[in-house]
Amino acid sequence: MGLFSSLRGEFIDIIEWTDSSNNTLVYRFERHDNEIKNGAKLTVREGQAAVFINEGKIADIFMPGMYTLTTANLPVLSTLKGWKYGFDSPFKAEVYFVSTRNFTDQKWGTKNPITLSDSRFGMLEIRAFGTYVIKVNDPGLFIREVVGTDGHFTTDEIGNQLRSMVVARFTDAIGEADLPVEKYAANTNEISTLVKGIMQEDFKVYGLDLTNFLIENISMPEEIKTEIFELSRLNSIDLDKFAKIKAAKAMEKAAENESGTAGAGMGMGMGFAMANQMGQSYNQQQAAGAPPPIPAQSTFHVVLNGQQAGPFDMATLQQMINQQQINRDSLVWKQGMSNWTAASQVPEFSTLFGSVPPPLPPQ
Repeated sequence: MGLFSSLRGEFIDIIEWTDSSNNTLVYRFERHDNEIKNGAKLTVREGQAAVFINEGKIADIFMPGMYTLTTANLPVLSTLKGWKYGFDSPFKAEVYFVSTRNFTDQKWGTKNPITLSDSRFGMLEIRAFGTYVIKVNDPGLFIREVVGTDGHFTTDEIGNQLRSMVVARFTDAIGEADLPVEKYAANTNEISTLVKGIMQEDFKVYGLDLTNFLIENISMPEEIKTEIFELSRLNSIDLDKFAKIKAAKAMEKAAENESGTAGAGMGMGMGFAMANQMGQSYNQQQAAGAPPPIPAQSTFHVVLNGQQAGPFDMATLQQMINQQQINRDSLVWKQGMSNWTAASQVPEFSTLFGSVPPPLPPQ
């Protein structure tokens, strides 16, 4: 009996996978003829999942832990095999170990430039690149949809497909954002969050989770970048001082000209002309862009009960007329008038009295 137990102990398998690579997503446990003994020991480490496949169908999935393989912890496989009270040793099944850890620093970038339409610069092209992080969140779905029967599946094998999907979604998000072109480089974090949210469902179709997405750089043509910098400087400086600086530099260059005094005089004339022209242009822009001042409202002093009162604005005077505190014979005065005058003789009051009904006729 002791000898039989000893021999039976030699038949018990140990199924495990020690991953020494940094890019392996799925590894098929290799053993002779895929035979697994009753009571075999299965070790699934942290960051792994073990998927049992029988005759092409996904059976049981084991998360991190140590297991002794019996019908109790192989319920799906037991059903497929028709085991009720136990199984005869050995049995055949394929075991795939799936890495469920985060795979960082996955590169993406636009092979071809993205064409955008900007209200100021017209059609232009930008490029972008960055990194993303993925992990398998559904081992069975990932094997069924992506891996198939590949015994050693790495991130390189799915990298091109994922990068193409990332670039396509990034292009859509950039187009929908409709930002001024200089805002893209300043809002990479916001755009990264937007694109990550859009792509989550795309990754879930493959049993993957997009745990992070980063845009490292969004670049544009150098000539567009130069124009943006110049516009930014012009918006933040005093154009009058800018014109004077330009004039001073022009005079300095003219003074260094070999033609001597004549060149210096010409340079000074051109510099002053440039400064004057830019100053006038700036003043005209300021004058054209500013609305005219709001006209001041007239105010009047009024004689009430023999006493001077006011000044009152036109709205207040209208209320006083409606309340019969002021009539057509009331004396009024405002700055610029030489004497007190009856309200009916002042043009500003004509419309005020026009809105008041006349007195009732005597009965």
